[in-house]
Amino acid sequence: VQLQASGGGLVQAGGSLRLSCTASRRLVNSYARGWLRQVPGKDREFVAAISMTGGRTKYADSVKGRFTISRDNAETTVYLQMNSLEPEDTAVYYCAKSKSWDGSIYDSDYDSWGQGTQVTVSS
Repeated sequence: VQLQASGGGLVQAGGSLRLSCTASRRLVNSYARGWLRQVPGKDREFVAAISMTGGRTKYADSVKGRFTISRDNAETTVYLQMNSLEPEDTAVYYCAKSKSWDGSIYDSDYDSWGQGTQVTVSS
């Protein structure tokens, strides 16, 4: 399955962005989806995940209360609404499909990845 991420860009601290990730096949609707991010020179880190039905969500502590993950299975799309952005949120954001119905914080539990979209937050 192919994942296409979009919505990244340059924003000032305190601003908002919404990332989208659309899948090429509806089979993704049977799996959890997630967003992870990576800064050059560092390991990829978990940001947020949503279960197959959307009933369960998980967030990294650093984004709780600021980011919201959601999904629209009719459109095979998962979203990441990012509010109150901070310079520390600057990274390449990757969407991913989980191997199971529930979201995971572990990189190794995802088996399909989008191409990444750059988010840059200026101070």
